[in-house]
Amino acid sequence: MDNIAALLPALIMLPLAVSVCCVLIKNSRVCAAISIISAAALLILSAGTLLAINTYEAGVLRYAFAGWSQPLGIELQVSGFTALMTALTCLLVFVLSIYSSVYFSSSDKAIRFWPLWWLLIAGLNALFLSSDIFNIYVAFELIGLAAVALIAIENSRAALIAALRYLLVSLLGSLCYLLAVALLYREYGTLDLVQLASMTSDSASSTAALMLITIGLCLKTALFPLHFWLPAAHGGASAPVSAVLSALVVKGSFYLIARFWLDILAPAASDAGLIILGVFGAAAILWGSAQALFASRLKVMVAYSTVAQIGYLFLLFPLMVGNTQTNAFEGAAMGAITYLIVAHATAKSAMFLAAGNIMRIAGHDNIKQLKGLVRHCPLSIFTFGIAGASLIGLPPSAGFIAKWLLLSNSINTGQWWWVIVILSGGLLAAAYVFKFLNLAFTKDDDTFTKADIVRKISPIMPLCALALALLTVVLGFNAQWLLDISGTLVYETTGQGFTVQNLAGVAQ
Repeated sequence: MDNIAALLPALIMLPLAVSVCCVLIKNSRVCAAISIISAAALLILSAGTLLAINTYEAGVLRYAFAGWSQPLGIELQVSGFTALMTALTCLLVFVLSIYSSVYFSSSDKAIRFWPLWWLLIAGLNALFLSSDIFNIYVAFELIGLAAVALIAIENSRAALIAALRYLLVSLLGSLCYLLAVALLYREYGTLDLVQLASMTSDSASSTAALMLITIGLCLKTALFPLHFWLPAAHGGASAPVSAVLSALVVKGSFYLIARFWLDILAPAASDAGLIILGVFGAAAILWGSAQALFASRLKVMVAYSTVAQIGYLFLLFPLMVGNTQTNAFEGAAMGAITYLIVAHATAKSAMFLAAGNIMRIAGHDNIKQLKGLVRHCPLSIFTFGIAGASLIGLPPSAGFIAKWLLLSNSINTGQWWWVIVILSGGLLAAAYVFKFLNLAFTKDDDTFTKADIVRKISPIMPLCALALALLTVVLGFNAQWLLDISGTLVYETTGQGFTVQNLAGVAQ
């Protein structure tokens, strides 16, 4: 296991090295080839780490740079869940890198895209692997600056405005988080996540730090009503950038919110706070779905659906009322968090790529002007439908399993009102997904014709989107596998093995 732990820095250093190479080479085709090879190497490395941690009794691997461990040195840490998130990141990066190599093949934007792309990936891996709260702040800054620049490379007025707004929001969120880091260090004298979790008390400093962290990370996660920057940023960016922002970047912020509320600063958390987060999540589901239903542009519709799907994640908090002191993060919440994140990441990345394909073919994404489009890009429409089924929560997709976990726990805990919100969100999702699909299959005088095609696309682009959409179905048939991996943190002190729980708290 020491050999596996020694490879953890490569998950961060390799993307940084590729970013530097892409800056120096300045040849888009060579950069694309290097990027695909590097993405494949990262995928193999992350998959090996995931398999290793799943069979490791201690459940956690740590690597100390230069042999200096915490609190003096810098450490990387990987558990079952963080290994899964890193593997998910690398898998999506591999598919999106292939897609991007074709998407930017005839554009001078590729020279700027690849270095920024790999900086973003390095930041994401650092976010999941960092074992102290200050290094997490550094990772956030790297992610934020790279994401802003990736949005801005579209070089349109709308994209530049969206990038500037995202920059200001990201900086404000980082400032709140950094103030919380200072409070926690002054109170406990350590930045290590594990040490903080064992030392945290219900003090005024801990409560203030938790509030600052929540505000800062909710800005980055785009939780309603702090979502105002997301539709323009995700809707105005290029297709692969929109996909990675929606699938991974906002998930990293949510993961940390859950980690602080249910694990690290659990003594400072209150049941009232958990319920408030759930209320905002419910509002996000209804508001985001309603805005998606009435959106006139396809990418904006998909962006607003991200706002709604983020709301489902926050419904986890009220369902944990009364359990924040009993390792709830490591048991019941872990399975649900895992499935919700993975289901949304795969479905939303597929949906954004499908929307990007449609926009490339038609030259626009005005929904009303896309009637009859299915005859000219059937694979992209099919992909959109599969991804939409996962967002709605239809079986056998991963989205169905995720929402079933939420529904079952809402009923088991007697909080039936969340059932109404979840079902309403599913119906609204069905409304906006089928609204577009209905138009795509419509034939009348205003039908999109062959003469309206602006550009033909490479078969690689719809195939990449389809691969991600089909992954949501594959994951739907392998629910227990994901729950087992997410539960590897729950190790019995008796040494008899692992205990995996689903969201209802029933041992598997």
